[in-house]
Amino acid sequence: MTKIQLTQKGFNDLQLELEDLLINKKPKAIDRLTKARSMGDLSENSEYTAAKEEREFVEGRIKEIQAILDNAEVNLVYKAGNQIEIGSTVVVETNGEKDSFQIVGEFEADPMNKKLSQNSPIGQALIDKKVGDQVEVNIPAGKVQYKIVDIK
Repeated sequence: MTKIQLTQKGFNDLQLELEDLLINKKPKAIDRLTKARSMGDLSENSEYTAAKEEREFVEGRIKEIQAILDNAEVNLVYKAGNQIEIGSTVVVETNGEKDSFQIVGEFEADPMNKKLSQNSPIGQALIDKKVGDQVEVNIPAGKVQYKIVDIK
């Protein structure tokens, strides 16, 4: 499996989520399933079906996080520099308006909070660029031209 790029914060957040799943959510899901089983006929027991699905979801998420962490390549320390990389916060200008994005690993991406994956169209266009560079990005809304104003 190829290495999965993460920022240190993203790696730490996944570790905390895994710990919560193992310590809190998995035991609760198992307990809920055990109680639902004791309610009788399983074929018509909607609580049993829901509890079983919850346990499967929790166990699936545990496996997913473990696989991510096992294959993670952590950008340990991001130092503001001349070039955009994972962990960079980038200030760009488009159509006279400034906007900023943080470039993160794909499992940390959260576009609503301006965290863009290095594998997204905008992330791919910005990686390795420098202040003053201009990039043109094809996004679903069409082509957008960005001028890199600052890298933090």
